[in-house]
Amino acid sequence: MKNKVTKAIFPVAGMGTRFLPATKSVPKEIMTLVDRPLVQYAIDEARAAGIEEFIFVTSRGKGALEDYFDEAPQLEQSLKDKGKTELLELLQSTNMESGQVAYMRQHKALGLGHAIWCARHLIGDNPFAVMLPDDVIAAEKPCLKQMVESYEQTGGHMVAAMEVPKDKVSAYGVLDLKEDMGSMVKVKGMVEKPKAGTEPSNLAVIGRYILAPTVFDHLSKKQTGAGGEIQLTDAIAADIDTDAGVYGYRFRGQRYDCGSKAGFLQATIAFGLARDELSGELEEFMHDILASRKAAE
Repeated sequence: MKNKVTKAIFPVAGMGTRFLPATKSVPKEIMTLVDRPLVQYAIDEARAAGIEEFIFVTSRGKGALEDYFDEAPQLEQSLKDKGKTELLELLQSTNMESGQVAYMRQHKALGLGHAIWCARHLIGDNPFAVMLPDDVIAAEKPCLKQMVESYEQTGGHMVAAMEVPKDKVSAYGVLDLKEDMGSMVKVKGMVEKPKAGTEPSNLAVIGRYILAPTVFDHLSKKQTGAGGEIQLTDAIAADIDTDAGVYGYRFRGQRYDCGSKAGFLQATIAFGLARDELSGELEEFMHDILASRKAAE
């Protein structure tokens, strides 16, 4: 019987330079998408998949991120005194139990693979998840839950995957397919950010992973790859020819790249339209502004 996935690593050490000047004082991961920080969407998805321990790989300047998961006694008491029960319940739903959260520092920006390696002592010998909060995925069944259910049949390493336009492929890690089984694919190769025209497919790796602890054996070698960084893709690919193997999972859902300004805005609109209390006013605004632009052309 394969070990249960109960731990997840959240690499959040990046400086968020694409969102300067906002990220000069606010960690990108707690920038709000409608009314919740980016990282809360990842936490909620992880909880729905059965994750019980949350490991954040951080860096200097992320104190506000750590504070976000603490209880806020004064605020909670104020809401209680004012009878704002719904807001109090919403606030308390973001709290994390003592011992559920751990923080590791990545002192040097040496790549995603290095960030994962930093948390190795907290993982042990069981499979674990990796979630990149920049990738926000709207799905009827949360993406990681879909993967956990499929992982029970495969073991090894599993990466979330989606088809991307050919002109965007060079921005991703890309899968070379050995066998296409529909929602699941068996992988025979992985290429990180291939040069245009050399990509083996347009099936790209997205920020959700379930990994066997053997990945740390490869990350410990600290071999650099694309961009001179220690690439997680390379460490995963090193196990392709093992008995466990590597799989890609075509998740069901809509992914938003909130690591870019355009993606963040698209997600804000999509999640706003999905809220009953916001959709009417937002739709009316969008209709009016698009009509004004069209009239001005």
